[in-house]
Amino acid sequence: MEPRPTILPRPIILIVDDDRDIRSLLAEQLERYGFTSFTAEDGRAMRRILDREAVDLVVLDLNLPHEDGLTLCRDLRAKSTLPVIMLTARGEAIDRIVGLEMGADDYMAKPFEPRELVARIKNVLKRGAEGLGPWAGGEVVNALCFADRVLDLQRRHLLNEKGQVVMLSGAEFRLLKAFAEQPNRVFSREQLARVGAGRQVEATDRAVDLQISRLRGKLGDDARAPILIKTVRSEGYVLAVPVDRRP
Repeated sequence: MEPRPTILPRPIILIVDDDRDIRSLLAEQLERYGFTSFTAEDGRAMRRILDREAVDLVVLDLNLPHEDGLTLCRDLRAKSTLPVIMLTARGEAIDRIVGLEMGADDYMAKPFEPRELVARIKNVLKRGAEGLGPWAGGEVVNALCFADRVLDLQRRHLLNEKGQVVMLSGAEFRLLKAFAEQPNRVFSREQLARVGAGRQVEATDRAVDLQISRLRGKLGDDARAPILIKTVRSEGYVLAVPVDRRP
């Protein structure tokens, strides 16, 4: 019997640009190269999408109405490690330097070849998968640490508060990694269903609640009064403790 082919998740890219033509062109190109894409015309639309979708990377224009891209990038970096590629119509070195100092992972000046942007998106996502992230200034991050627990990103297991190894299923690892990468962010059940499965799925609230219950058990987090993964009524779940990143 031949093995079933592995279904790989489609990375979700959010394009934030006030030019409708550019948004449409980039969305079309990204879909062609195997990405799922969402588009937003400004910071308010960007936040609405981030609240409901488990986005993997943001392509962010520098020149936006209301709030510029640098401000949005700084706000994103203060709250999460979500990768960001900055776009601008200006090519001055100072723009690139400021964008990178704000926490952008890469930078492209308009006009550009869409295929080059696709290549850069793949490179940034690959670096993130290997443990490289903007929070570390290019250094390797091998562990996410919180409440005397350690999530080992290389061995894909958990060390509990006693230093004991706790094995995690693939879904449990993906869920805990998402929580630990963005502490204090509330994830909806729909988002968690996709994160746990590693692809677009339809899942019942009960199925997600069961996964969270099992993960709490692995963490030693009392389901009756959890202090790590907390329930936010009518919204979802959140990792409610600080997280340190270690090389």
